[in-house]
Amino acid sequence: MVDYEIIHEILNLCPGNQMRDVFIEEIQLPEDADLEEYVREKFKSEGELKIERTDRADGSVVFDIMTAAIHQKCTFSRF
Repeated sequence: MVDYEIIHEILNLCPGNQMRDVFIEEIQLPEDADLEEYVREKFKSEGELKIERTDRADGSVVFDIMTAAIHQKCTFSRF
């Protein structure tokens, strides 16, 4: 099993309000877990879903998620 810290950001795209909601969660997943499948399962109730993955040099994985015009970001870091 691998321990991950997930930082989930909900970005506010309104030009006059740049605040964002940030949630931090710790989870355990199997060594061979598909992180994109985990994200898809988390957002499965969304009618519209677009996901872009970025693998960073530091080993973290960032998913940019668009759901019905709401931009969200999930960053997975091992610890």
